[in-house]
Amino acid sequence: MTLGNYPVRASIGVTDIERSAAFYEQVLGLVPVSIGPSAGIQGGARFYACGQGTVLNVFETPTAGSTRSTVATWYVDDIDAVVAGLKAAGAQPLRYEGFGQDDHGIGPRAGGGRIAWVEDPDGNTLAIESDD
Repeated sequence: MTLGNYPVRASIGVTDIERSAAFYEQVLGLVPVSIGPSAGIQGGARFYACGQGTVLNVFETPTAGSTRSTVATWYVDDIDAVVAGLKAAGAQPLRYEGFGQDDHGIGPRAGGGRIAWVEDPDGNTLAIESDD
């Protein structure tokens, strides 16, 4: 038995579900397919359908904290258009010293392709990657 045979769901803990839902829905453009409880908080979780049957779970929890590493990555066909759309919606791409990012915050990805990052209101790092 191996977990590699089963789908995986990304889950991101946040401190304020309403504030975070506004970001994930209004800035990232995700649409909730379900709302449920989390840690005894009625309506404290949002489930967002993403590509190819994947789901992103954003949930309020008293133990939420920020991480400086990437917690979720979206693989896109046109990173320039996606990052432009995110910026127009209010996201600010993160900039890292020495990563060779362009004016839009897009830089080369290790192993080829390109990558950009944004943060949610709790400081969780989200990546956008493409193979081009």
